[in-house]
Amino acid sequence: MLLTTNFMDMKSLILQNINNPEGLEKLYRTNKTSFRKSFKEVYSEIKGELPAVFWYERLKHDHPVVTQGKDLNLILLLSVIAIFIAKLPAILNIEEDIFYPRNIAFIVLPALTAYFAWKRKMSLTGILFCAVVFILSAVYINLIPSNNNSDVFVLASIHLPLFLWSVMGYSYISDAPFDPQKRMSFLQYNGNLIIMTGLLIIAGGAFSALTLGMFSLINVDIEEFYVNYIIIGGLSMAPLIATWLVHTSPQLVDKIAPVIARIFTPLVLITLTIYLVTVVITGKNPYQDREFLLLFNLMLIAVMAIIVFSFAEISAGASKIFIYQLGLLAVLAIFVNGVALSAIIFRISEWGFTPNRTAVLGGNILILIHLLIVSYHLIKTSFNNQPVPILEKAVTRYLPVYGLWAAIVAFVFPLIF
Repeated sequence: MLLTTNFMDMKSLILQNINNPEGLEKLYRTNKTSFRKSFKEVYSEIKGELPAVFWYERLKHDHPVVTQGKDLNLILLLSVIAIFIAKLPAILNIEEDIFYPRNIAFIVLPALTAYFAWKRKMSLTGILFCAVVFILSAVYINLIPSNNNSDVFVLASIHLPLFLWSVMGYSYISDAPFDPQKRMSFLQYNGNLIIMTGLLIIAGGAFSALTLGMFSLINVDIEEFYVNYIIIGGLSMAPLIATWLVHTSPQLVDKIAPVIARIFTPLVLITLTIYLVTVVITGKNPYQDREFLLLFNLMLIAVMAIIVFSFAEISAGASKIFIYQLGLLAVLAIFVNGVALSAIIFRISEWGFTPNRTAVLGGNILILIHLLIVSYHLIKTSFNNQPVPILEKAVTRYLPVYGLWAAIVAFVFPLIF
């Protein structure tokens, strides 16, 4: 199994994996800068190996500085477009309460989709497909009647971004749409994106507080201008800048993501166990308490996200203990799902179908199926030494199902209900 650069230096890993094409590719994607430098230093030792000759020619014709410059130019252009969309309420005099619930996804997701379409050299057919989907989705969500409190509208507003996220995912894997490793790479990108975006927002928040404080000391009020332009612009740009950093400087997050996964997985496991025991002791009832049932479902989604995004660590050479922890977390998630599913079935039997109950029922069933598949393969990987690629395939091939369900809730539910 391939070890990460946390345990061995890059030179040793290259030498160890010189006859392992998959291992070399993973090393390259993990830290391209370090790989290039280390490969040049060890090439004299391995130049007799055919894979070494291949990588020498590949790296010789690879021009990362030029590519990064082009990437940055595109990111800056897409950021300007994202900021323009975010400022449309002010430009067109549209009420923010009407605009943002419907269009929040269109600020960033089309820009990220365009970036990956360019990076993956997507075909013209694929580009047109993504463009048509985004345009029709924008028209559709803005034509729904303006009752922002209706259940159907809320469901459409929540699930449409999830569907568009799957379209962005298609652009990310468009050069190899059925490759499990490519799909796993997309999941890893999402985890890294969350981490890097969070760091940028924290740094931006500290800078903004300092800036506003300095101007207030000299009695110059810039708060309204700063919030309306700098902060909104920064929030719009943050995911795009984070994406550029993730792809051009993976070493910035490759050492953070594993640490977060290894710290929070056992913490979530312990916290969830204690919470479920406390729920039993206190006699809290999700069958009658609607808010408690909602909390149960949110907790289930969060746990499922942690499990799925942590699989990138397994493919990078995680320990058996980490795999056991994920397996226990999956079992607990199945229990939580069972309670939530039985509670929603009870509520439907008592009070009938509603848009919310139907959406929650479908989502819980899909998550339960995925959890059962994941748990089965985690057990086989833990105790029967099942190869990791089979586990990756089991996790990733189910992802399009979530996109399909999100599309059904967003587009079909308003017609039914």
